[in-house]
Amino acid sequence: MKITLSSGTLYTMPLHKVFAIAGDLKFDGVELIINQEFLRVNSALLIEELQQHIPILSIHAPFMPLDGWGTPVDSLHRCVELADRRGIPLVNFHPPSWLGFEVSFWRWLYKIHDFQKEVGTDGVMVTMENMPWVGRFKVNPHILSDTRQLIDFVQDRNLYLTFDCTHMGSGKANFINDFYLFYNSGRIRNIHFSDYGHGREHLIPGHGMLPLTRFLNHLRNTDYNSTVTLELSPHEFPRDEAIIRAGLAEILEYLRRETSKSPAHHLVPES
Repeated sequence: MKITLSSGTLYTMPLHKVFAIAGDLKFDGVELIINQEFLRVNSALLIEELQQHIPILSIHAPFMPLDGWGTPVDSLHRCVELADRRGIPLVNFHPPSWLGFEVSFWRWLYKIHDFQKEVGTDGVMVTMENMPWVGRFKVNPHILSDTRQLIDFVQDRNLYLTFDCTHMGSGKANFINDFYLFYNSGRIRNIHFSDYGHGREHLIPGHGMLPLTRFLNHLRNTDYNSTVTLELSPHEFPRDEAIIRAGLAEILEYLRRETSKSPAHHLVPES
């Protein structure tokens, strides 16, 4: 497994700084979230510059409107084009929001019969992410929130999946069974890793209530051999860069240890 850092973990910093930190700490790569720094620039050139620090192993299509990037469909196609051009193997996107009335996006999604042929390329896999339950009444504002419906959809339409732990954990604290349902579908190509608790997403492992060490132990005993992407909220860290680096280094070491298939592996008690 390759351990990557989501650029959203440090989105309050410039991208070049985020990539430099990830490179210094020896992450295997970065998941690049397309953000405001991609407004009115040569996107391919910016990506090429970022790749000088550390490989980009996935692109996350913008989940907020960006001037010049068009609709969610437009931005997804543009991300795939950039990924193909720069040798990045995976592009992830969020499903349409029924609460946000993304009707045209919803209709487009159901018109695609084979996402890898019609949206992806020979060198770029396309994944869709499972989404969270939010608010006082625990509502999932996106379509395909039911695990089995989402599995049927991705299998029927040759779409891969990014499995998000905190999103699944927001609805089901003991989410491991649902992970296995997704894993057995053969569609998972990326995992977003973080904790969840008390209505807060993307927490540092141990700051929430999810059984993350047990999850990693299960994951280690599967044949999964793709990326595990650390995707935290920057609000989990103080502003001091040295403390941020030390915290990320500690989490990276934990992830490497808990996903290692080495017989010398030692478990760490969950908080």
